Amino acid sequence: MFYLLPIAVPFVAAYAATRMLRGENLAKYDEGIPVTFDCDPHSEGLKKMNAYLYDNFEAPADGHKGGEPIASKRKRFDKAGLARDFPDTTFTPLSMPAKWGDIDGEWVTTKKTDPDKRILYIHGGAFTVGSCLSHRALTSRLAKMTGASVCAVNYRLMPEHKRMAGIEDCRTAYKWILENGPDGPFSVKKLCVAGDSAGGNLTLSTIQWARNKSLRPADAAITLSPGIDGTFSSPSIRKNVGTDHMLRPMLGNLLNVPKTLLLWGSFKQVGISPSSPVISPIFGDLSGLPPTLIQASSAEILYDDARRYTAKARKAGSDVKLQTWSHLPHVWQIFDDILPEADDALKEIAGFLKGHGF
Repeated sequence: MFYLLPIAVPFVAAYAATRMLRGENLAKYDEGIPVTFDCDPHSEGLKKMNAYLYDNFEAPADGHKGGEPIASKRKRFDKAGLARDFPDTTFTPLSMPAKWGDIDGEWVTTKKTDPDKRILYIHGGAFTVGSCLSHRALTSRLAKMTGASVCAVNYRLMPEHKRMAGIEDCRTAYKWILENGPDGPFSVKKLCVAGDSAGGNLTLSTIQWARNKSLRPADAAITLSPGIDGTFSSPSIRKNVGTDHMLRPMLGNLLNVPKTLLLWGSFKQVGISPSSPVISPIFGDLSGLPPTLIQASSAEILYDDARRYTAKARKAGSDVKLQTWSHLPHVWQIFDDILPEADDALKEIAGFLKGHGF
């Protein structure tokens, strides 16, 4: 029987390693959290929205083997952000001293901005696209609604940089904004960390890190359609692939990859275990975190990431509020010029922050 050991040991080791990459079974957090806001799936706004999503997320991949090139997508995202006018809003290039790292971005302010109240905004874009320019629709509204100074940072993107580089940039920006505002060095009085999609992931990862480092905690955190589980174990990953018109072109093909290969492929690409709290905040200690508002759509692929995170964080004693909308696309809040529901969601965010001193 012992002659089988040389054959069995590699298989056992591979199985154990895969279990480590997969992390804990998160199905125990599948609590029945009802949809907060029920939307009309046949509204004119959603019809316009779905047409826009097809033109800008599904159609661009046509004619490109393997999808639209990243450089092209980055230009298109920034162009969309610059196409709109944001009256009574000032965008000032971020000036971060070299000792803090090579991080740029912009301060978003209004005439009524309070420099002592600050929002660190971390943009989405699947860790590969997006910038402070592409997300001005969100950062300008946050500045106007809250009276806070919004610091939108451009963290390093993949694939030319490692995933950890973007994470480190967000951590650096967190430490920097504690002592620096739009008018220069001055300790913050009220701080919120916010982000959408990939930026929501980085937001939740950053506030965990800040707690672990005993840094001054944020007074609140906001995440919009966050990606929280890098092991792709949420049921909505498959269940909602037909209704998520934004993420389906990018993630739909991954559903055909065997789970074991997907985990190992992610580990090889990123260099970090998919179940590490550094890139999958739901696998971390969720106690002692700032009051957090999560908004997600029941029609998007990442819906159950939000539900599971909320359930686990509440069990750990953290104050996490989940608001969900039906039928809406991923990060619908950025489309306030198309969807009335985007305006409603942004007002909910303003009310949440007002309740926490903003």
